[in-house]
Amino acid sequence: MFAEDEARLILATARTPAGLHAMVERRAAGLPLEHVLGWAEFRGLRISVDAGVFVPRRRTEFLVDQAEALARPGAVVVDLCCGSGALGAALASSLGEVELYAADIDPVAVACARRNVEPVGGTVYEGDLYEPLPAALRGRVGILLANVPYVPTEEVGLLPPEARVHEARVALDGGVDGLDVLRRVTAEAGRWLAPGGSLLFETSGRQAASALAIVADDGLEPRLAECGEREATVVIGTSRRHLRGCPTHLDA
Repeated sequence: MFAEDEARLILATARTPAGLHAMVERRAAGLPLEHVLGWAEFRGLRISVDAGVFVPRRRTEFLVDQAEALARPGAVVVDLCCGSGALGAALASSLGEVELYAADIDPVAVACARRNVEPVGGTVYEGDLYEPLPAALRGRVGILLANVPYVPTEEVGLLPPEARVHEARVALDGGVDGLDVLRRVTAEAGRWLAPGGSLLFETSGRQAASALAIVADDGLEPRLAECGEREATVVIGTSRRHLRGCPTHLDA
């Protein structure tokens, strides 16, 4: 985004001259624009984003596009590692009636997500991955969104300061190879997905092959979706329970 565009957004958001001055100072000090504004645009929505909360990336709109194409009317949707809740809120806004649940381990993110998810009829839980979700959801989830952290630990220090300094490390650090949290998600996904339900998550292009193998090893049918324009790589793992007796078509 160009400085002129940022300036217009700050001017439009500030309510008083003093507030405008404070916002300009915070931005000049390196705070992410979205934290300065208090919101981020995501798939046409204005998503509340508090200080320290992971800012939803525009490339991740591609993940929601893929989920929307797979979702059925009235789908049960779960948004794990939800951060601000942008993914679940955007999908629910597009589909209309869905049964939406979200969860994050960071209490600051959970408080933020509630402001974005509850207006579209969803519920947000605080806890580690599946742990806080109602047991009644097992075997019923049609769309499982998991925007897991996938930056290898040694590379977190190489991220731009806006992410490295101002976003929670738990939302960025994916372990030694960047896939530790993903492994925990896929290991349990089959128990939560409905027949034909799908897990969707973002990863990097260089991690895609490993991520596909992890998905397959945990019993899901893997598929890769990529968008060069947005530099987005999404892995989709579908419950094999609906594939018995049917031909298998793999895109990866």
